[in-house]
Amino acid sequence: MATIRHLSRKLLISSLTILLAAACASFEAHAEKQGLLETIRRHTTVTSTVPDNGDQNPYAIIVAPVSAGLIQKNDVLIDNFNDANNLQGLGTTIVDYNPATKRLTLFAQLPRNLEGCPGGVGLSTAMAMLKTGWVIVGSTPSNDGTTRTKGPGCLIVLDPHGKVAAVWAGPNINDPWGNMAVIDDGATATLFVSNAGFGVGAPDGEPPVVSQATVLRIGLAIAEGKPPVVTSQTVIADGFGAQADKGVFLIGPTGLALSADHGTLYVSDAIGNRIVAIADPATRRTSAGTGREVTRGGMLRRPLALALTPAGHLLACNALNGQVVEIDPISGKQLYARWIDTDKAQSPPGSGDLFGIAMTPEGDGFYYVEDDVNTVVLAR
Repeated sequence: MATIRHLSRKLLISSLTILLAAACASFEAHAEKQGLLETIRRHTTVTSTVPDNGDQNPYAIIVAPVSAGLIQKNDVLIDNFNDANNLQGLGTTIVDYNPATKRLTLFAQLPRNLEGCPGGVGLSTAMAMLKTGWVIVGSTPSNDGTTRTKGPGCLIVLDPHGKVAAVWAGPNINDPWGNMAVIDDGATATLFVSNAGFGVGAPDGEPPVVSQATVLRIGLAIAEGKPPVVTSQTVIADGFGAQADKGVFLIGPTGLALSADHGTLYVSDAIGNRIVAIADPATRRTSAGTGREVTRGGMLRRPLALALTPAGHLLACNALNGQVVEIDPISGKQLYARWIDTDKAQSPPGSGDLFGIAMTPEGDGFYYVEDDVNTVVLAR
């Protein structure tokens, strides 16, 4: 009997060991499928964004895909929306941070009044760099820092030395606002940019929400050594809410991010406090309206810029607190909300401080701007 009991204990221990090993393996497999935010350990301030002319309020942030002219591959480009007097819609500068040398240089300082750009220059969250070295940036301008004097703005093409090469304006472009998504094949490229200015003014009293904001697809042809030329313009989404706002100038669709296969364009609808998906963005010939809702509310607090992680998740910066939210766009599940700006000068902490976000080249972290202190931070 003692031998039988001994064997039974051994079998029980062996069974428990197998079950424990299986549980651990299951846990590890589950852990491997979790998001990027849980792997972030440090937030390091890498540079100020204020150039010699005193421009403030960093909005757009992108990582250079190539070396060209004054720009080195993996440099971080940031533009400024405010001037030295902190007036919105009057910023005219783009700065360049080199992670290897840790130096900040001025890439471009544009004229306040630019021929062909209605209303002048006030650089917005819309910015991209093509593989051919051209930089494209949006202008959402004002004459006095308010939407009372807002102009429709334009898209500005800069050569890799920071010189203006072309200006694009027209009936489809009205305050290019959100961070751009890009499909870039070298000789051709496709830009996606939101426009939040249609129908938005600054009447007395509470400004109304106007459901006229759009997402515009712009086709480009790029001949060697020559600036990009617009070959097509198609409104692929419309009907998003936009509103004039004293604190942040405009509230409208801000984040744009393409899925890896380019089959879906994700848009952050700030007024609707949600993320939506536009199907077939590169090929559709008609507007999808406001698209298909991916997720709403929850940990989102007026989502702004978007970035896509290597796992295909979305990172969305919140406007109304200092958090970034990670979302699985396939399931629509909001995975995490992580504080990345805890400045208690705002309530809730970090409210109104976050705008642009861009993945590191390695995909192991992200850069973001803190516009309350005019800095770029690396989260990794």
